[in-house]
Amino acid sequence: MKSTLKSLFKTDSPDVTELLKAIQANPADDSMARFMPEPAWQVLAGYLDVESIQRGHILTAMGALDRTVYFLESGTLRIHYSKDPGQVVVATLRAGSVVGEGAFFSQLERNATVQAMTLCRVWSLTPARFEDLRKQNVDVALSLVMALGAAVASRMLDVTKRAVVT
Repeated sequence: MKSTLKSLFKTDSPDVTELLKAIQANPADDSMARFMPEPAWQVLAGYLDVESIQRGHILTAMGALDRTVYFLESGTLRIHYSKDPGQVVVATLRAGSVVGEGAFFSQLERNATVQAMTLCRVWSLTPARFEDLRKQNVDVALSLVMALGAAVASRMLDVTKRAVVT
């Protein structure tokens, strides 16, 4: 009985307090705060990995088939793609932003490179961990999918942000 209760109430989940603060402070129309309730983040935390990445680190590369989605707790990310003779900078993302949602849904190659412009702290959700979430907590998985879909839709409606869907 005790092990069943422990599995229902994960106590080993990482602390997403600072990530939540960043998301809630993000004033952008595509902010996840508008679409996903705070309690869902507490559950989602158990499925996320967190890491600090150094300035210059490539989080995702254009052409990669990776479907991981990232939530930026702190720092600045630059989205760019290569075009002769150089790079075209598409967007700069600040704390509280999500990136990688396009590939998460489309299962296609990444359409841009995401690179750290400063020291960043990012939380990641892989497709395998999402599948675990879907099986174990369908309500939170649905909230997340709806929030990511809303971010994509918001970006697609704003011509200046269409290329930000990575």
